[in-house]
Amino acid sequence: MSTELVFPAQVILGLVTMSLLARWFVAPRLAELPRESALQPLLAVHTLRYIGLVFLAPAATGPSLAASFAVPAGLGTAIAGLLALGSIALLRARSPLAIPLIWIFSVEGIADFANAFLQARSAAVVTQLGAAYYIPIVIVPAALVAHVMILGLLLRRSA
Repeated sequence: MSTELVFPAQVILGLVTMSLLARWFVAPRLAELPRESALQPLLAVHTLRYIGLVFLAPAATGPSLAASFAVPAGLGTAIAGLLALGSIALLRARSPLAIPLIWIFSVEGIADFANAFLQARSAAVVTQLGAAYYIPIVIVPAALVAHVMILGLLLRRSA
């Protein structure tokens, strides 16, 4: 079977799986918590986005990975991870800057995924990912579901 069929199927299955697991196991527990406490485990998922720096490691991806994809995807996802970590620190310190930083993280993190998707399509990088192939089929779906849940908490509880 070709990568053109397998890859989208894996992404869709990843999104469905992560969405159902979040609905069944995560959302019920977070619903009982104050917003600041509920946001922290969702942000923790994003602290692992430093893994995206693997796009900048030719030993993992191979030297043919398009720089037009690798550089913005690697750096953008690492920045999102740092913003998530900073957001958790500010939440734990009960800083009034926590929620604004989470909004900044959310905008940057979602924009990073959108840009990476567009760059990946235009540079046809799926077959060039090498060992980093697991990122868009496991980590990205989990992070997207966490983003949706974070936005839900920010919008619902701030209204």
